[in-house]
Amino acid sequence: MKTAPLRFAAAFLLGIAIALPARAGDVATLEILGFSQDGSLFAFEEYGIQDGSGFPYANRYYIDTAADSFVSGTPVRVRIEDEQAALSDARAEARRRSQRVIADETLADNKGFMAAFSPVTELNADPFRLVANPRPIFPPVDRPVEFRLEEIPFAPTGHCEAMGESAGFRLLRVDASDGGTTGLVHEDESVPASRGCPNGYRLVGLQTFHPRTGNPVFAVLIAIRRFGFEGPDFRYIAVTGRL
Repeated sequence: MKTAPLRFAAAFLLGIAIALPARAGDVATLEILGFSQDGSLFAFEEYGIQDGSGFPYANRYYIDTAADSFVSGTPVRVRIEDEQAALSDARAEARRRSQRVIADETLADNKGFMAAFSPVTELNADPFRLVANPRPIFPPVDRPVEFRLEEIPFAPTGHCEAMGESAGFRLLRVDASDGGTTGLVHEDESVPASRGCPNGYRLVGLQTFHPRTGNPVFAVLIAIRRFGFEGPDFRYIAVTGRL
C-alpha cells in the first residue's frame, strides 16, 4: 500500500492552503443615517477598505425621496490613498464634507424604522423578494409592503467588456390588498458608470419613515455585486418613494 506518500501530499497541500492569505472581495459596511424631518431626504453611508489597494473609503448618499434622485452636490465620496490611513479618518472627512447638505444630528433624530434587513451573508432569505410590516405596531395597522427585484442583462461597455457580463435591475412593488397588483418602482435603461462593473443585485433592507405631517416614505436598500480586484465587491444603492 502507498498510503504514506498520499498522506504526505495531502498534508503538504493543506499546509499551503493554510499559509496562503484568504482572498476576498470588499463588502462595504452599510449604515443608515436617516431622513430629513419632513421625509423629503434620505441618507445612508457605505464604508470599508478597498480590496487590492488597501485604501480606506467612505461614501455618503443623499436622496430626494420624491424624485428618487441624488440631492445636488452629492454623493460625497472620500478615499484616502494611503493603506496606513485609518478608516475612521475617511469616515470623519466624509461626515465633515456632508454637513452642508444636512446635519447628522437632524438625520439621527429622524432615523425611521428598519422594517427588514438581510445582509449579503444571509443564506436563508430570498434575495429577490421582501415582505414586511412598515412599522412595529402590533396588531398591525398598516398593510404589508412587498417588493420584488429582477436582474436585467445588459451588454457590457468600456472597461467592463473584459468582465464578460453586466446587469441592471428592475424593482417592483406588489399590492396584495388589491389582488396582487404589481407596480413598477424603478427600471434601469442602462447601467450607470458609477456602479462599476455590476453583475448582480440582491435586496438587503427596507427603511421606512412616518413624518409628523405628510405621507410616509420608504427606502429599499439594494446590494450591487460587482467585479473587484480580489473577488466580488458589494456596494449599495437605495430606491425611494412613498408608502
